[in-house]
Amino acid sequence: MNFAKLGLIEPLLRTLQQRDYSTPTPIQAQAIPAVLAGRDLMAAAQTGTGKTAGFALPVLQRLALEGEKVASNSIRALVLVPTRELAEQVHANIREYAEHLPLSTYAVYGGVSLNPQMMRLRRGVDLLVATPGRLLDLFRQNAVKFGQVQTLVLDEADRMLDLGFAEELQAVYAALPRKRQTLLFSATFSDQIRMLAGLALNDPLSIEVSPRNAAATTVKQWLVPVDKKRKADLFCHLMRKQRWKQVLVFAKTRNGVDQLVERLLAEGVNADGIHGDRPQATRQRALDTFKAREVQVLVATDVAARGIDIDDLPLVVNLDLPIVAEDYVHRIGRTGRAGNKGEAISLVCADEVQLLSAIEVLIRQTLPRHEEPDFIPDHRVPMTDASGQVLKKPKKPKKPKENSAKRGLGKWMDSSEDSAPTVKPVRKVPSFNSGPRKRKP
Repeated sequence: MNFAKLGLIEPLLRTLQQRDYSTPTPIQAQAIPAVLAGRDLMAAAQTGTGKTAGFALPVLQRLALEGEKVASNSIRALVLVPTRELAEQVHANIREYAEHLPLSTYAVYGGVSLNPQMMRLRRGVDLLVATPGRLLDLFRQNAVKFGQVQTLVLDEADRMLDLGFAEELQAVYAALPRKRQTLLFSATFSDQIRMLAGLALNDPLSIEVSPRNAAATTVKQWLVPVDKKRKADLFCHLMRKQRWKQVLVFAKTRNGVDQLVERLLAEGVNADGIHGDRPQATRQRALDTFKAREVQVLVATDVAARGIDIDDLPLVVNLDLPIVAEDYVHRIGRTGRAGNKGEAISLVCADEVQLLSAIEVLIRQTLPRHEEPDFIPDHRVPMTDASGQVLKKPKKPKKPKENSAKRGLGKWMDSSEDSAPTVKPVRKVPSFNSGPRKRKP
């Protein structure tokens, strides 16, 4: 099958040909006709399988062929994404796809000045990519109007429907026209998200081109048990031993990102970091230099876990396991994309055994363990399996208590068995009858 058979128009086919897109991926082959037909859609596919093109191409085609010209401060299609980095990535792809179409596209997100975004929206935008918080800021200042919206896309929909975005999404939903097409795309859908999606979509078509919540088969996964305090040491050891050239590292906290970056820079490794406390321009520069291979190690929180497309990234390392199991699938999906091979290594301590178990249940496989001889943990990581069972830690054999019987006798017995007991002299206590006798009167 080729893209022409999916019903795409010539300008889009020309763009795809220029980019050597010859055969649609399974998610594209199923999603594009459904979106062109106007169906609501809930589509799940592994990361790196072309989900963005799966919704962007048909949405752009519908905008080009249907509807009136966009009015001032208005938009005709809205793509909501959870992070600034993903907004940039998705918009860059959409802008390329729309190269030969008479359509305008734009992206808005926080961390940068609001005024330039307000000025750009005055001319109207056919397709807007946005994070929910900044979109609501613009809406409340009358900088954007939703009256012409005909299509809503939730990219990384599981995160967009997460409780963290619930209030913002509710406010956006309330302002959107009821008659619209709604598309949900993600690599993972929990049962709770599926239930919520059922309330937001109209008779949706469900597409799953891979087992639910499955990790990419092109990624080799394994873990190394280690004590929590030695994770940074182990990472530096592995980097030297394996001679890693380019690696994306995920840490749980912003402090964890900063500390590892500082450690690597001190050891002469070209490293940078991304987290929520850093200005957007700094975050984007770090990502751009990493993509250009000017930075060897990029350390990030989960702001970089979704939708970041890095060509031929060979390796992802989880310095810390994610709190939400689904985020593991998205993290390791930064490697092994578009049919390439990749590797994902997790450094796991005893405190993370429940997180590990949840991940293995989600991906339905037990991660193999490779121990590093110099980093065998004192606090052993219990064995787990894909059934969700966590085997109890093997009890350490109790050390024999030396002279326990003697210690029970307290100070009456010396530490030496052959010596006679050392007894402190007992002070003589005077009896009640002792003392000076009273004189008889």
